[in-house]
Amino acid sequence: MHLWSALPVPAIELNSDGRVQRLNGAGEMFLNISERSLIGARLGAKLELSVDIDDALTRISRSGGPLYVDGIKLTLPGGELREVNLQFSPLMTPKGDKTHILILLQPRSGAEHLGWVQGSKVAARQAIGMAEMLAHEIKNPLAGITGAAQLLSMSLPSEDQELTDLIVAESRRIVALLEQVEQFGDLRPPACTPVNIHDILDRARATAQVGFAPGMVISENYDPSLPDVWVDGDQMQQVFLNLLKNASQACEGEGKIEIRTFYEAGLRLHLPNGGQASLPLQVEVIDNGPGLPADIADHVFDPFVSGRENGTGLGLALVSKIITDHGALISVDSRPGRTAFRISLPVAPAPNRKGG
Repeated sequence: MHLWSALPVPAIELNSDGRVQRLNGAGEMFLNISERSLIGARLGAKLELSVDIDDALTRISRSGGPLYVDGIKLTLPGGELREVNLQFSPLMTPKGDKTHILILLQPRSGAEHLGWVQGSKVAARQAIGMAEMLAHEIKNPLAGITGAAQLLSMSLPSEDQELTDLIVAESRRIVALLEQVEQFGDLRPPACTPVNIHDILDRARATAQVGFAPGMVISENYDPSLPDVWVDGDQMQQVFLNLLKNASQACEGEGKIEIRTFYEAGLRLHLPNGGQASLPLQVEVIDNGPGLPADIADHVFDPFVSGRENGTGLGLALVSKIITDHGALISVDSRPGRTAFRISLPVAPAPNRKGG
């Protein structure tokens, strides 16, 4: 009990029926609600969350492992809107006969969180704009450095060309990082149209096979009856390329990746205006790598968090940004031998038909 009270992050325990068993002190402060008022209640009846808690609990029951859901909108009892990442983890009772669920709430910080705080939107835009401007300005001299190193290498003996090759390689690596920073600065909303999700996935798979994942076995498990989705095709292509690249790197280029699509009618996103958005079309990118490192598992969608040496930590953060901009959801279920990133997307609206 002492350990529970000392937890520095907001934490909620649900019993096997999905009702609140207890709330720690950090949770009471963050949610501005007492533990007594929550005990015995279903979480969704007391707190407005933009994720279906029952659906999350069902998925945990099926997988037996933890579940991470990114970019959830949380409306506090007083009406304040916050954005959090949620980590669901199964817990066995002392008798070992029933499974309880531990929910950890991680408040999102930085520009993404500020975007949901009305008074700080201008500051967030200014910070993103400055980062984009700096990225653009730094790329120009880097292009000159790269060109000069390539010219210099032409007049050097072969034993000295290793240094110029290093200059060129590192300059290109920095340019790639800056281009990702520039993508974060793109504040335009997605240009959504009806899209066949399998066309996007096939293009991403083909690009991966001839590019960064030539040694990977990438299989398809598609539901051919799926309707069109309502997305920005170019942005969603970037999402799946990033997920495939992340899976390839996790497997060190030698494992297996499965791309799975299916329909799940019950998943809905609760909107801040009180409405709901249906997100029935599911896409999973599953790899058989070692799983997410424990020290970054609950921060995997945050910028500059990476489990790889020299990793930028921007790939999954960019995925999260694009998915959030679409009003969609992304979650990850990871354990050794199986990591599944799951994206829940809206179906394209039916076309208007005029009677004749």
